[in-house]
Amino acid sequence: MTSQDQALHIDVPVKLDEVRNVFSIASLSFEGDLPAALFHAGLIVNDIAAWQARSRIVVIFHTNAGHATLHDEAYDRERHISTGNPYRELIEDLMARGVEFELCGATAQAHGWVNADTLPGVRVNTDAMARTTQLVQEGFVKISES
Repeated sequence: MTSQDQALHIDVPVKLDEVRNVFSIASLSFEGDLPAALFHAGLIVNDIAAWQARSRIVVIFHTNAGHATLHDEAYDRERHISTGNPYRELIEDLMARGVEFELCGATAQAHGWVNADTLPGVRVNTDAMARTTQLVQEGFVKISES
C-alpha cells in the first residue's frame, strides 16, 4: 500500500459563509474523557475560523447535562464531589471564542439552582424546548447531542 493510499481524501469538502447552530445537550456522551458535544462545538468553531464565516453558536444544556454549566462549588454540591467542574475550562475556552452557553430554566428549577450557581457568562433561558424552538424558527440548525 502506498502512502497515497493511506492518506485521507475529502470527497465532500464543505465551506460555509454563515453558520447558525444551536446545540441541544440533554446528557453527556464522551469521546474518550471529552464530552462529545463540547468537542463538536470546538470542531465547528475551528471550521468557522478557517472559513472566515459569520456565525452564531448557542449551546443549551438541559435535563441530565445541566450540571455542566455550574461553577466549581455548585458543581461539587450537585455531584457530591470535591473536584470542581471538569468542563469549566472547555466551556470558558469556547465562550472566549464566541460560543454562547445557556442553561434550561426548567432544569435549574428542578435542581434548585439559581443564576449565581452558573459559570460566569452562562445565561438561563425559560426552558430548553422553548428556546430551541425559537432559535430553529430564526433559522438556526439544531444539533442534538446526548
